[in-house]
Amino acid sequence: MAEETLNPLNDFPVVISLPLQWGDQDAFGHVNNTVPIRWFESARVAYLEQSVMHQMMHAGGLGPILASVTCNYRRQLHYPDRVSIGARISKIGRSSLIMEHVVYSEKLDAVAADGTSTVVVFDYEANRPTRVPDEIRKAFELLEGRTIGDGQS
Repeated sequence: MAEETLNPLNDFPVVISLPLQWGDQDAFGHVNNTVPIRWFESARVAYLEQSVMHQMMHAGGLGPILASVTCNYRRQLHYPDRVSIGARISKIGRSSLIMEHVVYSEKLDAVAADGTSTVVVFDYEANRPTRVPDEIRKAFELLEGRTIGDGQS
């Protein structure tokens, strides 16, 4: 019996789909290394919007701020193609969260990139990080359909 290929996006509560643009390619004819990081951003924003974090945080003067991003490039991408980008939270700490991303190529039927983003909950009035509010944590867990473990941050 043949092994069934599992779609790595099945475990991501938020997935967006984007076409590759001709201008995403660089002089070497493949998608430039900066592009997947922009795709991570688009998926991250979609996740935060779907979790209602934006509405909750803006009402309280809080908001997300990106602390770091990593990207592992697994395969070259070439125009034309369409990619799906997944976003999920793997850990929630005291004042930050770790979001995981995956970029899946329809043409290659494979993961082209993956990585993480560290997002800090920031109090824009006090100009400093602040604790992740319980209602935000609950909104994330509702979207994820699971309890998200605490981290050390």
